[in-house]
Amino acid sequence: MATTATAQALKRLPESEAFAFAVACGLASLPRTLPCRYLYDDRGSQLFDAITRVPEYYLTRAEDEILRAHAAEIRAAAGSTTLIELGSGTSTKTRHLLEAWSEHPEAAYVAVDICREALDGAASTLRPLFPGLELETLAGTYEASFPKFRKFSPATVAFLGSSIGNLAEPQLKAFFQMLDQNLYPGDCFLLGIDLVKEADILEAAYDDAAGVTADFTRNLFHRMNRELGTNLEVDEIEHIARWNPREEQIEISARFPKATRIHLPSIGQEFSIAAGESIRTEISRKFHVDSMLQRLEGYGFESVATFTDRQAQFALLLARKVTPPQPRGDMALRQWQESREATERILTNLPDALLESQHSPL
Repeated sequence: MATTATAQALKRLPESEAFAFAVACGLASLPRTLPCRYLYDDRGSQLFDAITRVPEYYLTRAEDEILRAHAAEIRAAAGSTTLIELGSGTSTKTRHLLEAWSEHPEAAYVAVDICREALDGAASTLRPLFPGLELETLAGTYEASFPKFRKFSPATVAFLGSSIGNLAEPQLKAFFQMLDQNLYPGDCFLLGIDLVKEADILEAAYDDAAGVTADFTRNLFHRMNRELGTNLEVDEIEHIARWNPREEQIEISARFPKATRIHLPSIGQEFSIAAGESIRTEISRKFHVDSMLQRLEGYGFESVATFTDRQAQFALLLARKVTPPQPRGDMALRQWQESREATERILTNLPDALLESQHSPL
């Protein structure tokens, strides 16, 4: 995974060059990874939309059940706020919420997504359906979009579809810090989380019998061939989805059945992939309601309501910001404190025989 400094450097590069360097950074890491954001080109977005309709992928149906039953209740609890959706895509996840919001005067909706084509398509579909809705689109990353949210306050930021599960721990902390920095007291956060459950249900959801998810994974390598000139034999790449019970996450990988060289001609880099080696393309973390609410509390939110589907597979958490935006300096101090506490926890569990004291004359 790229460090924060590396990620900031990539943002300053042209898009194609940033893609190449991001791939190189992931392939140079251990374990090898590829950044999941590059899964979502136009074709990738279409494939993901198809994934949400396969029988094994219960998440969309469970969340839709919750929204259909509780959208009006969510709107009433959130109050007169602008609805901002992160990763909106085609905005199909939000229809029940938009219906509830549109029942009130001066309703406003802001769709945020990295894919401009998806935003334009969603806007053209939604405007005739909700003629009284004030609609705005923001194309870009979450990091670039979050500071713009302040002008929409009071707002309800919705992060649906268990998209938060794609964030590794450092990214998750950074995401919550962005929430803390850019939402004001009274703003709300509506979060979708997939709940921990049996491994066979989870693995089937990410490796459907029709092979749509496998096509989604391979599409990343089609994109690399097209945009980076990697010339890979994509059809031979195997899609693997495995449940990691220790980390409580699904790990999706691309397995190379034979030795392969991945050449990135635009930046003069080449990587040797051994026969049978896998490259992780995505994770999907699963959560517990209580622990997630506790985390939100640590970033200045209080719980308003929790909703689950009838089978308790999925949950929507509605929380309200109760503390002012935290300055960046305070964030840096919190990061340092969290790092120190993590180090102390590790050292506490080590026997004295494995520890060395550093003696300094100072």
